[in-house]
Parts: sequence; structure tokens; C-alpha cells
Amino acid sequence: MSSPNKGVEKVEVAVRWDPSPSESSPHDLDIIAATYTADDPHGEPAYVVHFDSRSPDGTISLSRDSRTGLGLGYDEVMTLELGRLASSYARVVVGVAVQQHSGRRTFGDIARTGVRIREGYVELAEHDFSGVSGATAATVAEFTRNGTGAWEFREHLRGFDADPESFTRLMGGAPV
Repeated sequence: MSSPNKGVEKVEVAVRWDPSPSESSPHDLDIIAATYTADDPHGEPAYVVHFDSRSPDGTISLSRDSRTGLGLGYDEVMTLELGRLASSYARVVVGVAVQQHSGRRTFGDIARTGVRIREGYVELAEHDFSGVSGATAATVAEFTRNGTGAWEFREHLRGFDADPESFTRLMGGAPV
């Protein structure tokens, strides 16, 4: 749990959505985390974690990956162990992208979308993507190291019109 001295240490990001109607192709939302070094906090990510991957050091991993939204509650879950990240990393940006398998789909095209960010039992943020309903991808959180080395959380809901691959290059750029 967070304290004034320790900051945010271990966070869970969870995404939910309803399955598509039986006559349409499945909806697929993906959580994506990009890690940036202290030397280049808004440049190219040092590494990206998404479906079927984890960070090289095991501190960021996807523990549940749904391709359809079937199931109860949150369908996809990513764990970020920020307290274990090497001191060379200063920023982690987390986003969600709509897979574009069969035509352009936005968050507004998918029923009951939502993201929850929590540390332990403490909810840090929850969104339903209504603020970015016309977007195909969105950043949802930003974690940065402060001067003492502790991690701080900032809500960061920002929509993008990009496919998942392009989104990974855009998501960590400095806000315009």
C-alpha cells in the first residue's frame, strides 16, 4: 500500500468489456504498458508489455488476456510491480487499445467498456472510456519517479486514433 515515503509500489490495471453480439466478430481490448528511462522519459520506450508478453525483469506482466470479453467482471489484468523496477526507469505509461481486426472500432462501439486501476484494495482510478468514446486507443495512467525515487500515480485519460502498433509509439510522447 502507498505511504508518503514509499509511493505507489504494486498496481493492478484491469479492463472490462461486453462480448460482441453473436452475429459480429469479437471485440478485443488490450492493455499496453510502455517503460521509459530517466535519460529519455518522453522518447522511445525502453520496452513495451502487451498481450502474450512481460517485462524483461518480470516486474510488469499480463496475468489475464481475453480476446472476446467473455466472462464476469474484468476480462484482462496487468500487474505492475513499480517498487521492483530498476532505478534507470523513471516513467511508465499504461494504455488500452481496441484491436482493429475487422474494420475500425472505437471505445464507443463496444458495450460496457471500463478500466480500473488499484493498489491492493485501494482504488486509484476508474473510467468507462466515455470521455474518449471516439478513440481507438487511450492512455489511462502515468507513473513517474519523484525526486526521492518513489513512484507517483497520475490519472491520464487521453484518446488516440491509432492502431495498437502505432499507439505504442505515440502513447508516451509529451502532451500537446
